[in-house]
Amino acid sequence: MAGRQSFGVLRSSLPPEASAEAEAITDALDRDLSLADLRRARAMTQDQLASDLQIGQASIAKLERRTDMYLSTLRRFVEAMGGELDITARFPDQPPVRLRGLGEIAGDKP
Repeated sequence: MAGRQSFGVLRSSLPPEASAEAEAITDALDRDLSLADLRRARAMTQDQLASDLQIGQASIAKLERRTDMYLSTLRRFVEAMGGELDITARFPDQPPVRLRGLGEIAGDKP
């Protein structure tokens, strides 16, 4: 393990701006977020996301305010930010179960 440094040592060597940004992203990802908060935590603008999804910026603004949408839409939104959407069911008497096949668009791989 020679030559390896702990994450704390690496993080402490970051310039102050980068350290503050990393801290903000870490804090944001440690709590429940709205889609707009998630987009901002990923340092993306509505325009960037709209371009990636090939839709207008106004459509992104509408999506971020919605409380109900198709899983396939949410999945595309998350993937455009570089993530992966997982749906997990939790029951008090068993371990969490990851649900698969939800929100996939016809032709997507399972």
